[in-house]
Amino acid sequence: MTTTPDSPDMSAETPVPAAPAKRLSALSRLWPFLRPYRWQIMLALLLLTLASATLLAVPLAFRDLLDFGFDKPPQQGPSANGDLNSHFLLLFGLACAWAMLVAARYFTVSWVGERVTADLRSAVYARVLTQSPQFFETLQTGEVLSRLTTDTTLIQTVVGSSASMGLRSLFQFVGGMVMLAVTSTYLFSINLGLMCLLVLPIMLIGRSVKKLSRESQDKIAASSAMAGEILNAMPTVQSYTQEQREIGRFKQSTELSFETAIRRVRVRAALTALIITAVLGTIVFVLWLGARQVSDGAMTGGELASFVLYAAMVAGAVGTMAEVWGDIMRAAGATERLLELLQAEPAIQAPAEPMALKSTTEATIGFHHVSFHYPSRPTQPALQELTLEIAAGENIALVGPSGAGKTTLFQLLLRFYDTSAGSITINGQDIRQLSLESLRGLIAVVPQDPVIFSANAMENIRYGYPYATDAEVLMAAKAAQVDEFIHRLPKGYDTFLGERGTRLSGGQRQRIAIARAILKNAPILLLDEATSALDAESEILVQQGLQAAMQGRTTLIIAHRLATVQQVDRIIVMDQGRIVETGTPAELRQMGGLYARLAKLQFHDTEASGNPSPAATTPADAASLAHE
Repeated sequence: MTTTPDSPDMSAETPVPAAPAKRLSALSRLWPFLRPYRWQIMLALLLLTLASATLLAVPLAFRDLLDFGFDKPPQQGPSANGDLNSHFLLLFGLACAWAMLVAARYFTVSWVGERVTADLRSAVYARVLTQSPQFFETLQTGEVLSRLTTDTTLIQTVVGSSASMGLRSLFQFVGGMVMLAVTSTYLFSINLGLMCLLVLPIMLIGRSVKKLSRESQDKIAASSAMAGEILNAMPTVQSYTQEQREIGRFKQSTELSFETAIRRVRVRAALTALIITAVLGTIVFVLWLGARQVSDGAMTGGELASFVLYAAMVAGAVGTMAEVWGDIMRAAGATERLLELLQAEPAIQAPAEPMALKSTTEATIGFHHVSFHYPSRPTQPALQELTLEIAAGENIALVGPSGAGKTTLFQLLLRFYDTSAGSITINGQDIRQLSLESLRGLIAVVPQDPVIFSANAMENIRYGYPYATDAEVLMAAKAAQVDEFIHRLPKGYDTFLGERGTRLSGGQRQRIAIARAILKNAPILLLDEATSALDAESEILVQQGLQAAMQGRTTLIIAHRLATVQQVDRIIVMDQGRIVETGTPAELRQMGGLYARLAKLQFHDTEASGNPSPAATTPADAASLAHE
């Protein structure tokens, strides 16, 4: 499916909150992640059942012990001591068995929780990486990171702990209720009636907890998104001395998160207090009735003791289930948010049956009546009826004022977006009929703002082709003039370059990006102001490396400094999404159009300042300028 970008509807990638009635059902949609571990889950359920049954047998052992010790006349002799010892040994045996079963159940359930959480994080991350740039127009990366960490932790808590506790409490509740009925039907009926009165307020307050839990998670995610944005822009923040303002903004955001969390905690605390008071009140009342029955001889002391223990188990189970219910409500909200990411369909879809590439060594490019609107600006055309044919091995420069559509051509060629109208072909094949991997494998890019990863220099260059040998990496580095400065680093190519390349200058980062593109050895080379951050000496050296890299490759260059593209085969002049002029530099100057005006401004300013462009210091460029 191909999304038409000129439509304002971005529902294909914009997360839409689920209806409140469906929030709890979101947990059931975690089953695909649980299914691979169904045998471990069944083992955990078996251990849970055995542990609950063992615990339910303890009050019966106490009943027999109390009745044996207090309701029977004293006995003398070894047999009496033996019977007494056997009762205590039984109790100890039950305690040991229960401990072993609980430990085994805890390990199994915790393993499942950790495993499912890891799988879920990987699935969400993999899904996010398939999204096109449209997705991140509406969702900040900090929000995504919050969902990957905070939300998955909540789910891990439920799957690996709370769910087990809830099931254990449910088993104890059901088993305890059955044993209460067996022990004393009269007391059980009264106890059951009183407990039914607790269900309605628990459900009503639980809904409030669920709503506040989702709101709390949203506030935390917003704070994380804000922090991520500011931390990635620290030089700008500090250069404008906005530290205190940003500290205040983040503090205000965290205060909102705190206030929302406190409202949730307050409601949950009220729910807990209500449950404990009601349950303990019920137990005290039932105990009072039971004590009267014992005094009347209607039941034994052991039976009352076992009834009290079962009632305590039921009360504890209800309290635990109330706490677990709060965790489940929080996890339901977290699951919704994660499922929004997992269900987000990329706006750019690969074809079900992609065509095989005609060639991987050369590439002709065709733009045929291409029009395009960015989804965030549906009424403003970025390209209008653009037609352009580029021969294999041809070097093309795209020039024009900002907003002319130069970068948009690159993004459409890479299929970060799809055209609103028209088509783009490589070697005569519509790029929408190619797999995204095959298409982008044909293209190497040097962006204006290169990305340097938190790794050493060798691995940063190898990112262009992960299977390259060290020798191939070194050849690409030398071609891009990276070798010249790498050897001055403490550990050479093994030097860690810092997060986002903080240890390098702008020009050094750009040369590494050029080396990365050279190493990829793709038939199409896209250069987005690839030498804009270089000093005069470095630019001459890198231009030489680029000239070598461009040989035999179809190259598109976005250039704002016209002196850097005087040697290309053809210059395409763009304005307001259209091609307005085409030709060689000399031809375009003679036309007296937009290019001539830009060239006159740039070269006149350069000459007036007494600092000729470094790219023009080569003999060919000097001749070009002299001609002008």
